[in-house]
Amino acid sequence: MPTGTLLAIIVAVVVVVVLAAMTVSFMQRRRHLRERFGPEYDRTVEESDSRRAAEHELQDREKRHDSLEITPLAPGSRDRYTREWSTVQGEFVDRPVDAVHDADRLVTSLMRERGYPTEGFEQQMKDLSVEHGRTLDHYRAAHDVENLSNGSQATTEQLRGAMVHYRALFEELLSDGGRTQSVPS
Repeated sequence: MPTGTLLAIIVAVVVVVVLAAMTVSFMQRRRHLRERFGPEYDRTVEESDSRRAAEHELQDREKRHDSLEITPLAPGSRDRYTREWSTVQGEFVDRPVDAVHDADRLVTSLMRERGYPTEGFEQQMKDLSVEHGRTLDHYRAAHDVENLSNGSQATTEQLRGAMVHYRALFEELLSDGGRTQSVPS
């Protein structure tokens, strides 16, 4: 076999191997992002110009999250937050709007104590999405109702739903390493 033909075959094989390796790498990265971000992966892709841009955005979120000092709660803090949640939840019967505002403040306080920056809702969402992507829709829904309640436009049922949504994120933020301190219903 002439050297030129052999060289062409080797180059073609190398190109195919490189393309296959790149494809596997992209697929592994995509699978990792889907698993890590859950429904937030699909939401980000849907809101982005392209899947590649969305995946780059999610990778940037991971890098920022990795630079944060997210810490578990001390048992005393966990107990204090659990008691505060019970108080906020009990407030709902007589003052539902105030309870929703207090739930929002309590979740923000818990985020801050765990090490999440709290400089704005959109950034909070991005920072939370890395570890809590499966509960972000709860947080979005609760935040939307809380905004409606500022203008006295939220119904009691919407406010009740907001409390349920806040509780979902609250419980997840309260947990450490798979051990969840359950919040009273």
